[in-house]
Amino acid sequence: MSKEHRDTGGHGQLHGLKVVEFAHVVAGPLAGSMLADQGADVVHVEPPGSGDAARAMGPKKDGHPLWFKVAGRNKRSVTLDLHHEDGRALAHRLIAWADVVIVTLRAGRLRSWGLDWEAVHRINPKAVLLQVSGFGATSSQADAPGFGKMGEARSGAVHLTGFPDGPPVHTGFSHGDAVTGLMGAYAILAALHRRDHDPDFDGEWIDLALFEPLFRLVEWQVIVHDQLGTVPERAGNQLAVAPAAVINTFSSRDGEWITVTSATLRSVCNIARLLGLPEEEFATAEQQHAGRRRLDEGLRAWVAERTTAECLEEFTRNEVVASRVFSAADIAADPIYAEREDIVTVDDADLGPVRMQAVIPHFRQSPGQVWRTGPALGQDNHLVYSEWLGLGEQELADLEKNGVV
Repeated sequence: MSKEHRDTGGHGQLHGLKVVEFAHVVAGPLAGSMLADQGADVVHVEPPGSGDAARAMGPKKDGHPLWFKVAGRNKRSVTLDLHHEDGRALAHRLIAWADVVIVTLRAGRLRSWGLDWEAVHRINPKAVLLQVSGFGATSSQADAPGFGKMGEARSGAVHLTGFPDGPPVHTGFSHGDAVTGLMGAYAILAALHRRDHDPDFDGEWIDLALFEPLFRLVEWQVIVHDQLGTVPERAGNQLAVAPAAVINTFSSRDGEWITVTSATLRSVCNIARLLGLPEEEFATAEQQHAGRRRLDEGLRAWVAERTTAECLEEFTRNEVVASRVFSAADIAADPIYAEREDIVTVDDADLGPVRMQAVIPHFRQSPGQVWRTGPALGQDNHLVYSEWLGLGEQELADLEKNGVV
């Protein structure tokens, strides 16, 4: 076993878990990232030559894409041409080795390459399969393409995002993909829990459509429509169906934005007191709802007259919950992020020391760690194929010569 692999062993809650992902870009690989951060051995399978499309996405430094340095971290990269019969045979050996298989290919391609549930279950009856697709394996659109932004739109979340007089708005990152990856990791762990406690466990097929995670998280939209016949609409920074007295962003005298929010009767009264308004006029939920505009307009004027530092100091003194709207630069300089050790420095072969998110959430007894940035394409072919799967040197050399790996 390589020294690098020995050095990474024993870290995190999932040490010893074996994962192979035939998944590219965001949703499926992010599920694998969550597992890799907690110590799982995650093998990321990529086509020879081109690799995962995520390798070419986003800003670059000195020709090196930065996104994949984070997206591919803590994983093993192997190359494999699944169009080739020998490549599919090797893929099946990876499935037999793994505890968890993650796929994001279309249903027809999965079947033709032997990566669908029936094939995975036949090869490894105890395996957990996470299959991420645009519309789910049981829908009439099972073989249609899909991306995360489509999932966001279909979930109902985009309909609720933005201001009433403006268009629906997507968030500025891969929101739908990211939530799908997170829910996929949660689902994998649920299946593994059953595997470890049910002697009759016969594998599990997790069938997850890109629109479903965000759809699940907007808890009230279906029941409100079902029971009241209404359709929740965009409400700016307010919550569409459960408006607090104040949730908004306000511009300070020095041009920075501050979010102020209240969620309890007391917190609204704190805002009223800060603004010099009679607290007894905001004593009940009904009064607070009726007085939202007074509070909002009062805060807008109050914040505009003060610097961000002055606002935050007064908010803290009066127990008003508020925060400056953070940019990446604010995050990098923030003492709370530093105290939480939420940003770590990792050595990268191309760029030297780089900073990125730490393993989150924090486990205090057996924490995960970021032990490598996204690897070079095929960097772990020898380790995975020879040391883990047992291919002979000549066999691996022949596969390389024939363009299979």
